[in-house]
Amino acid sequence: MKKLKFINSLEESYNELRYKTSWPTRGQVVKSALIVMVAAAIIALVVLVMDQISEGVMKLLYHI
Repeated sequence: MKKLKFINSLEESYNELRYKTSWPTRGQVVKSALIVMVAAAIIALVVLVMDQISEGVMKLLYHI
């Protein structure tokens, strides 16, 4: 009985993914990926600047 429920659940999931889900176009995926890459680069630069500033402050405090 559990096997039938599992198979039924798989069939329902497949049908929902196949017929009820709207998938993005290739262009939308590319635009989204570019936005994510740019945002990640900006965040990385901000973290780098913060790290450099904190390193400078630590050097001033500890006279290394």
